[in-house]
Amino acid sequence: MSRKTQRNRVTPDGRAPLADEPRRARRISRTGIVVGTVVALLLAAGAATLLYRSKGTQPADLAAAATQAALASKHSPTLGDASARVHVVEFLDPACETCAQFFPLVKQRMAENPNEIRLSVRHVAFHDGSDYVVRVLEASRKQDKYWQTLEALLASQAQWAPNHTVQPDLVGQAIAGVGLNVEQLMVDMNAPEVAQRIEQDRNDAMALKVTATPEYFVNGRPMPSFGEQQLQSLITEALQSAY
Repeated sequence: MSRKTQRNRVTPDGRAPLADEPRRARRISRTGIVVGTVVALLLAAGAATLLYRSKGTQPADLAAAATQAALASKHSPTLGDASARVHVVEFLDPACETCAQFFPLVKQRMAENPNEIRLSVRHVAFHDGSDYVVRVLEASRKQDKYWQTLEALLASQAQWAPNHTVQPDLVGQAIAGVGLNVEQLMVDMNAPEVAQRIEQDRNDAMALKVTATPEYFVNGRPMPSFGEQQLQSLITEALQSAY
């Protein structure tokens, strides 16, 4: 994989600065992120410890339980049959070029295996200004247009994020054809529940040591290394095991 398509790397403090954001959107300090991460880890460890005490679970099972606790998120947008036995969880940065390239691959596997795979998306903003686009995506869910908005953004990523730097003024043009109520979208972007979901995704990503996007977990298993073939193999193994 060339440098151009390498996955995005995390900034030292775990998030990208937002020069164009209102002060209110920039108030999450490093201390807040650390505290949130500690809370997430403690909750995951507590769940794992409880499982250990009640069932005599082995250390490997404790690690798996902690992973599942961080992956489990009822608030995440999910595509596919709810009863599908193969669950792909993707940590995605909308300004990540490789995310835009890999998203169709998962959609194709879902089409090839109807009702057998479901996809959940978690948001992590590693690129400059990505927090703005994540808030757009989260707000679009209130109008039941999340997936249309995501696909429109990924398809036009080169226009609104040249050199992987988000240009907020161009994001509106990218999603103009989705049919969103723009005025309502701008209000919903600042809703408390949107901020809470974003913080939860960030904390869970840090608990799972997600330092690049896209990052995939298939039925709780991470890829052994990053690559298209590794992802395809992980999905194939999960399908064979489940069906």
